[in-house]
Amino acid sequence: MAITITTILLAIFAAVVIGILIFLLVTKPSLSRDWSPDQAIMPEIEFLDDGKISIKNIRDIHYRTTRDYDLNYYDKVIDLDDLDSAWLAISPFAGFGAAHAFLSFGFKDGTYIAVSIEIRRKKGKRFSPVKAFMRQFEMMYVLAAETDIIRVRTNCIKYTVRLFPVQTEKRLIQAVFLDIMKRTDNLSHNPEFYNTLWNNCTTNIIKHTRRFSNKPIPAWNIRYLLPESLDKIAYRLNIIDTHLPFEAAREHFDITPHAQAAEGTNNFSKAIREHITTRPIVE
Repeated sequence: MAITITTILLAIFAAVVIGILIFLLVTKPSLSRDWSPDQAIMPEIEFLDDGKISIKNIRDIHYRTTRDYDLNYYDKVIDLDDLDSAWLAISPFAGFGAAHAFLSFGFKDGTYIAVSIEIRRKKGKRFSPVKAFMRQFEMMYVLAAETDIIRVRTNCIKYTVRLFPVQTEKRLIQAVFLDIMKRTDNLSHNPEFYNTLWNNCTTNIIKHTRRFSNKPIPAWNIRYLLPESLDKIAYRLNIIDTHLPFEAAREHFDITPHAQAAEGTNNFSKAIREHITTRPIVE
């Protein structure tokens, strides 16, 4: 029987598919690579006997540009009773619904710890959604000051950041924060690959924060592929603390100009929230 061109092409296609599947199966995540300096140090979590949480390596980088910065880290012991707010941040980029979503938690002393779920980049590498699907990036939970996570976007890259106060109970904020700390600790010992579809910033935020809503939230939805719409999902579920119409809320909680005006101030977190009024959380 003569071998046709179609048969040859199908055989090549099958070989490529099989090769990709074998590659994906044998490729394992690692904690030891030549990491980008801003992601080389992972947070260290210790759950203390008195119910407090010790966090080491909270990042507070001062960025002049995304490639020119001063590395800085600090440690903090957290008492869950001191948590008094939770915030959802959305930072659109590149259009077509692309955005980075992250969380921030406020404490009674006026400080905040932001939680940004990111690819862990090797030196010289940049994010690619295709490579992220092909097991080319590990995932890390960055615990950082807002002067790091927010300021680099608003003041250096000039991205928009919308910062939405979460309307919920204190016990739920505590539960979500504790859940995030456990996940952060696990990733420091058991690495995972970031995945564009099912293990990314949005899907992990959803897993942690589903308890904020009285309505069921699916663990995965096609809308999660467009993280810019995450604020709309939160708004419809009454998770955002506002009585404004959605588009007005988006405008009101756009902290970009406030962050840019706060350059050099002593209390960045307070400055970006001065125009925002929130209701006290339920104890």
